[in-house]
Amino acid sequence: MSSERESEEAVWSSRIIRSVFFALLLDLLGFTLILPLLPSILDHYGHTQDSVYESLQSIVDWFREAVGVPMETKYNSVLFGGLVGSLFSLLQFFASPLTGAASDRYGRKPLLILTTLGLMSSYAVWAVSRSFSMFLLSRVIGGIFKGNVSLCTAVIADLPCPKARNKGMMMVGIAFSLGFTVGPLMGAYFAINSSKEEVFYLGPAVLALVFSAADLLFISVMLPETLPKHSKVSSVTSGIQETGDLLNPVALFNFTALTRTKDPASKENMRNLKVMGLVYFTYLFLFSGLEFTLSFLTHQRFQFTSMQQGKMFFFMGITMALIQGGYVRRIKPGHHIKTVRLAILLLIPAFSLIGLAKNLKMVYIGLILYSFAAAVVVPCLTTLVSDHGSANQKGTVMGILRSLGALARALGPIVASSVYWIAGAETCFLISSASFIVPLVLLRRLRDFKSE
Repeated sequence: MSSERESEEAVWSSRIIRSVFFALLLDLLGFTLILPLLPSILDHYGHTQDSVYESLQSIVDWFREAVGVPMETKYNSVLFGGLVGSLFSLLQFFASPLTGAASDRYGRKPLLILTTLGLMSSYAVWAVSRSFSMFLLSRVIGGIFKGNVSLCTAVIADLPCPKARNKGMMMVGIAFSLGFTVGPLMGAYFAINSSKEEVFYLGPAVLALVFSAADLLFISVMLPETLPKHSKVSSVTSGIQETGDLLNPVALFNFTALTRTKDPASKENMRNLKVMGLVYFTYLFLFSGLEFTLSFLTHQRFQFTSMQQGKMFFFMGITMALIQGGYVRRIKPGHHIKTVRLAILLLIPAFSLIGLAKNLKMVYIGLILYSFAAAVVVPCLTTLVSDHGSANQKGTVMGILRSLGALARALGPIVASSVYWIAGAETCFLISSASFIVPLVLLRRLRDFKSE
């Protein structure tokens, strides 16, 4: 009977993992269509004399003058895009924990349907936008409702078997690599082939809406609810705990919301969870900052065009997908911390090589090491964190983790670009490379780690 039950669980888990993979891939394809178009969109609205655009441009001009960024159109587009991206990440920082906690009360599937409907509305607003104010509104709506990633990881965290959870988190990573590789190419293709009678971003916006609608249909029909009824928290108050715990950065870093329960986790597990949250934040803070300044370095030192940078990011995406498909999904439970430590350690020579590079060979050697870390760290840390919390806290746990990552992605590019233009490219990359020692030191505190 035991082997028969395990076989049924394995079949059910495989079905859940496949459903999450396709649902997340559809979501990410729609989300990434805009990425190669953002500089052109901002340039398009820069000629419309939109008051909101001019207000944000004044902030960009102040920052550019403060840190000494050259007055070039390309640099201005990167900085302006970074400002819009930071706004999007900050909205995710506030929304992700609330979305995750709500899924502990109402279930994963209803919240996935709700967030997908929100994303559809953001793409619809983008499609009909003819002013920067409307475009910015679409990004704000998207930032609030972009909870699909944390909800999908919560679905995987609901799986009963550690081996299934491990495989599921790796498939989430593969969905990311494919989405961020194929999506931008599709966005660029549809923009280039748009008719002269329509704005160039209409095709990609409509396609994003189609992907989101397909995602909604797929989730509604194919994805079962994974949170058992008996595991749902009894009320909104107990489900969301206290709103302050899910909006206060200090409380988020301490995972305080998980302690307000009748059966809180042990002190050892809470300590490990806090450490993993810090590792996740410091890693993404440093990583996202250097990732953002990479566009500055390749343009300034090697005169990369937008097409060359697109090819560079395509190379990184393909490399990540191959690593995740061939290596990461084979990592056995119990080996994640060792693998994360190796990946972060490789980032020190990776970004040092890129910062000191005098030729493209050095850059691409560094990018291979960079891609290995990008493919490994987040999926492995997410797998480790998913082992924590009771059955009715998985949504809250994954929402808080996603929130910490969003905060890191909002702050990292601002700090890194400031150091880049004040101290220079080599200094920025070398200091940041050395700073990866911080998450490595934090990881040492997990050597006695035991999953709950």
